[in-house]
Amino acid sequence: MKNLAILGATGSIGSSTLRVCATNPNLYQITLLAACRSVDKMFSLCRLHQPKYASMYCSEARLNLREKLRNVSSKTIVLDSEHELLQLLASNEIDSVMAAIVGGAGLKSTLAAVHAGKEIFLANKEALVMSGQLFMDAVKSSGAKLWPVDSEHNAIYQALSATLQETLGYCDLSGQGVRKILLTGSGGPFINKPLNEFSFITPQQAVRHPNWSMGKKISVDSATMMNKGLEYIEARWLFNTRAEQLQVIIHPQSVIHSMVQYKDGSVIAQMGNADMRTPIAYVMGGTQRIESQVDSFDFFNSPSLTFMAPDFQRFPCLKLAIDACYVGQQATTTLNASNEVAVDAFLNGQIKFTQIAELVERVLNQSKCNIPECSIEALLEIDLQSKLAAQVIIEQGLLC
Repeated sequence: MKNLAILGATGSIGSSTLRVCATNPNLYQITLLAACRSVDKMFSLCRLHQPKYASMYCSEARLNLREKLRNVSSKTIVLDSEHELLQLLASNEIDSVMAAIVGGAGLKSTLAAVHAGKEIFLANKEALVMSGQLFMDAVKSSGAKLWPVDSEHNAIYQALSATLQETLGYCDLSGQGVRKILLTGSGGPFINKPLNEFSFITPQQAVRHPNWSMGKKISVDSATMMNKGLEYIEARWLFNTRAEQLQVIIHPQSVIHSMVQYKDGSVIAQMGNADMRTPIAYVMGGTQRIESQVDSFDFFNSPSLTFMAPDFQRFPCLKLAIDACYVGQQATTTLNASNEVAVDAFLNGQIKFTQIAELVERVLNQSKCNIPECSIEALLEIDLQSKLAAQVIIEQGLLC
């Protein structure tokens, strides 16, 4: 039985991970649950799963959780600081880490586990968006075992040869007969909405994804297709792709989760119902398929499958991400940071839906940070400066 840490335990990936653990109780001991600030949900999880440790990123939430657990005589230890969390992740008390904290906040903790050579279930795409080369170099040098959890990257991983699976970050796609990786995306809830109505889209409409059950931030990213842009960057680093080897395809039904096209004309696809327990069960099972409690796909009662090229006028965020991917790590870090601010501002009614892409583009265009990109500290500084720049633009009312 492996000792498991779940970073982002109160989110949708954390919830699905805990459900897979409950279905396969002999595989993992839940040792650490970590989250940002959802005290009540973390309290419930600690009561139910009784982890040895719990961690909260927000100091006030940390104090509140400790008090609530003390009042019920819980044995769960609430860590005092981020430093303690990083030390625990690097210790012998943890074997495997589900990295599912949304945004740049999860970068340090995920990298700490990588440097310690842990088994990493990577569901935090920002780790690669912000620090792709640094991250993959760390995986290689430490001997950490990396498993992609995002449904798209997990699908690609499953469709690759064992040789490519074992060389993530340094894949020789052409040498293994791969012509192109086909990254599918649903197009979100507004795939057919008239463009002249986009400025009136509300947060309530944007968080209603037609196929997937996700948190608010990732749901908005899916509506703008920034999520697919971040996944494009993630795929570039995971599978060592050149621009001509990576293509986005809109597939509204979300049945085919991604594909790999080979030189002989074959296309291998991974498909199934839209439920994150499937890719989570795949990575947690390791060398064997385990039960996920997800229903098998019903071919006789399924919709027709359709595919189309992405419309960059409809999805400017996707184009921004693809372009940033080939500019460099500073550009993708800036893109991710400014998007986090933009989505938060949209959800809080400060900006319009159409201004998300405008804000990200403005920050990218004015980015002149010349900090060396050779360290996590430098990347976090770029992240901070980009967020500050985005906030200034919003506060000064500079958006159209």
